[in-house]
Formats: sequence, C-alpha cells, structure tokens
Amino acid sequence: MKKKRPARLKRRLVRSYLTSTISIALVLFLVGMLSLLLLNADRLSDYVREHVGFTLVLNENVREAEVLRLQKILSATDYVKATKYVDKEEAAEQLTKELGEDFVGFLGFNPLFSSVDVKLNAAYMQADSLIILENSFLAHPQVKEVYYQRDLVRIINENVKRISLFLLVFSVLLLVIFSTLINNTIRIAIYSQRFIIHTMKLVGATRSFIRRPFILKNIGYGILGAFLANLGILALVFSYRQDFEGILDIQQLHTVGIVFVVVLGFGIFISWVSTYLSVNKYLRIRYDELFYS
Repeated sequence: MKKKRPARLKRRLVRSYLTSTISIALVLFLVGMLSLLLLNADRLSDYVREHVGFTLVLNENVREAEVLRLQKILSATDYVKATKYVDKEEAAEQLTKELGEDFVGFLGFNPLFSSVDVKLNAAYMQADSLIILENSFLAHPQVKEVYYQRDLVRIINENVKRISLFLLVFSVLLLVIFSTLINNTIRIAIYSQRFIIHTMKLVGATRSFIRRPFILKNIGYGILGAFLANLGILALVFSYRQDFEGILDIQQLHTVGIVFVVVLGFGIFISWVSTYLSVNKYLRIRYDELFYS
C-alpha cells in the first residue's frame, strides 16, 4: 500500500505537468498565429487592394499586336502589377456562365468588346491616384473606355483603416486573455504545492531560494510549450501554404523568426511573472489560510 501511494502521486504530478505544458502550448500557438497575422497585416490589405483593378475596353478593330504592345507598355510602369487580355469570345463565355444562358445565340451576335484587365500595385489604389491613372489609360489609342468600381475602391480604403484599428484593439484584448489563461494554469500548479512552500519557509529557506526552483521549472514549461507551439505553427502554415499565398508572407525567414521569438519570449515572460506572483502569495499567508486560499 505504501508503494502504491508514491507511484499514484507520481502519476498525478506527471499528469499535472503534462496538462500545464499542453495548456501553455495551445495558448502560445494562438499567440504565434496572432503575431503572424499582425506581421502580415499590411500584406493582407495589399492583397485585397490588388484584386480590384481597371478594365480597359478596347476599340473594335484593334489588332492583337497592338494589344500586346499596350500590355508591355503598361507592365513596364511602376503602378501596374499585372495585365490580362480578354478577347470577345472569352468575355462572352464568362458572361454566359454568369447569366446561365447563351445570350449570343439569342441576340445573333456578340455585343461585347475585347478588354485588358489591369491589376494595380496597392500603393496606387487611392482615389486621387485612380483619377490620374484613368486619364493616363484613356490616352492610349487602343483604349475606348476605362471602367473600375469607384465605390468598391472607396469602401475598401475606408474599411482597411477601420480593420487596422479593430485588429490592434482585438490583439491587445487577446494578449490579455492569453496572459490570464497561462497565469491561471501556473497558479493552479503552484496551488497544489502550497504546503511544500510553507514547509520550506518553516525550515528557514529564504524567499528567493524557495522561488527559484518553481520559477525555473515553470520557465522550462514555457520554453517547452513555445517549442511545441512553434512546431504547430510551422505544420499549419506549410500544410496550407498555397491557401495562404498572397496573404501571409511565409517565404521570408525573418518573419517566421520573429514569430518564433515572440512566442518564446511571451512564454518565458508570462511563466516567470505568474510563478513569481503565485509563490509570493503563499509566502505571505499563514498556515491556517492555506486550507481555503
């Protein structure tokens, strides 16, 4: 019976340490994903802006060679990210799919014009820049008219500012929640050892001597949790790298490195602060208060 109790106690301690490490790892995983999102916030807004562009409607009898020349001229500018030529037949096919019926067969002719879709770099997706660019596109002899969604561009620019502010406030709120979760996990672990802390105090151990092993141990859990969280982030990002393409810049090693450092630093700092405060709490209270603290 005496042999079973230490073994049972050991299993409980192992389960407690394992639960603490997994809990910290899960919270740090969320911290890492939030950091990755914040570091790529500008890229995300650029991604949205760059998917809205101009449609240059071409004149009826423009030759293909002139269209290619126009595309080369546009691609050589600083403000154009990409161009795509859409001939009359392709435009008719796309509109037929959207409408769900063959309007060409109904009308007896194709009323659409060939066009060039132009995607701009995000820095030029501003109202004043778009007016200048519209006039610049109209100056080309191949272009009949220029079309772009003015209201959509205005809404996107307004919402990007709002989303940036919301993301900042939301991030601060999440960091407070994450810190609280890790703090509660460590406090529960320290609570189970409050009588050990009191015993060490009775035999004359100094406060710093009592705190040291608890701090080192929980910092170790923080480091282990950060390592597991970073592995999870790597696995998730590289598993869905094609879905994240254009939104998250995962090819730059310094971005991934910053996320890893943030996760590790956050895990160590919160573990240290939470352990320090929790141990101090039980160093201050009397023995009879340990039963209901």
